[in-house]
Amino acid sequence: MQAEAPSTGSTDLIAAAQQRFAALGSYRVTIRSTTGSNGALQVVRFYYRAPGLVRMEFVTPHAGAVLVYRPGTGKVRLWPFGLGNLPVLTLAPDNPLIRGTHEHRVDRSDAGALLANLLALADGGSIAVADDERIGRWKAKPLVVTGAPGRTVSGVHRYQVWLAEESLFPVKVASYDLRGNRLECVLMDDVVLGEPFPDEFFNP
Repeated sequence: MQAEAPSTGSTDLIAAAQQRFAALGSYRVTIRSTTGSNGALQVVRFYYRAPGLVRMEFVTPHAGAVLVYRPGTGKVRLWPFGLGNLPVLTLAPDNPLIRGTHEHRVDRSDAGALLANLLALADGGSIAVADDERIGRWKAKPLVVTGAPGRTVSGVHRYQVWLAEESLFPVKVASYDLRGNRLECVLMDDVVLGEPFPDEFFNP
């Protein structure tokens, strides 16, 4: 797929996805990500509620670990061995212990942060749009967003992203560095949009 200059339609598509996300309020998803040249797999059940509440339940690796971020506190609580088990750690979001591969931060881990990165990278860069594809049960619109020469956003120079046709929710994303090396590929599985969560779910 050849890159092209950003068109109003393609940038508007990402902006529309941002608007849909802002109106969404909450979602849950199973994230299946592979990173690096060895394709190491991470599986995490991810829960989000506006304005930035995050709960992550690790399936692999670190099976059983639970992490909760509440923006009102600016802190992350971590149960390394599962809820109800000690120790319980209170950490800053930028603590190296909980920064993911390629320096991912829990306070910037939701789909809205990804969409913001796409628009930032497209500014001065390029966007290519391809024909719809099937990603699992989703009919999705594939986009390739490439930064201007030498430019990265959060270490990424190029994103491939698939937006679900109905919701414009990103259901798959791959990221690449300046040399074209793939950094990560993420598949969003078991997506449920608008999931109601009680307050205690993010304050266990």
